[in-house]
Amino acid sequence: EAEWKDVIQYRRQVYFTKHIDELPWAKPLTHENQLLSTRDLPRTKLYRWSNPEDNRTIEGILHYPPGKFEHKNLPLFVLMHGGPTGASLNQLQPSFDTWAPLAATEGWLVLEPNFRGSTGYGDKFIDEVLCEMLSRTGKDILTGVNSLVNDGIVDPTRLNIGGYSFGGFLTNWLITQTTLFSAAVSGAGASELVSMWGTTDFPTYGASFMCGFPWEVTEIYKKESAMNNLNKAQTPILITTGAKETRVPADQSYMLERGL
Repeated sequence: EAEWKDVIQYRRQVYFTKHIDELPWAKPLTHENQLLSTRDLPRTKLYRWSNPEDNRTIEGILHYPPGKFEHKNLPLFVLMHGGPTGASLNQLQPSFDTWAPLAATEGWLVLEPNFRGSTGYGDKFIDEVLCEMLSRTGKDILTGVNSLVNDGIVDPTRLNIGGYSFGGFLTNWLITQTTLFSAAVSGAGASELVSMWGTTDFPTYGASFMCGFPWEVTEIYKKESAMNNLNKAQTPILITTGAKETRVPADQSYMLERGL
């Protein structure tokens, strides 16, 4: 508990002191987010599971709805970070892909998985997604969801998934691999990786994770693209993007909508 404090409850402020020995009497200079002290807020817990394919331990953050800490049979929303070399942290930082605490206040148990490819776990943890940028990470996530179901923590009939940027990539890929989820939300998610490489403002990043350019490793691009398995998708999905998005051009979302 001492090592896993909820930053939402222990809000960071700036203090002033003349000497380090006077820290107990330091004066606060900021009073940010005072409203949060009046609210019943989500509580968090570290959750670990194992991917049975190679017994790799994966972990994530569970954000429990206010007043329901460690309750069972909760509705689940899996929120996946960008990257893949991003990371979900235990903090309140409302942004395009870091709004888990806000979702939890609406009654969801939110899982933020730090799947393979995430930073903070060493270079090997990142390298394990090379040539399998979506399929390896996607399986890490699915095994985490199954673990939550088996532990009785979530309601298997109320499982939902979503993310932005690479989290959107994963959302698009996962709905072609399983009918486990009741609904999905994809923000600026790529659906076809060859055209994504050709139009993004950062083509070398994707090529490095795909182990080459489209003409060099055609089968990898095909295997990792959601577009090639859209005939299997049955999950209702909300698709969002920015009209002037350059990292993941809006064409990727239009293609996904048309394919579905």
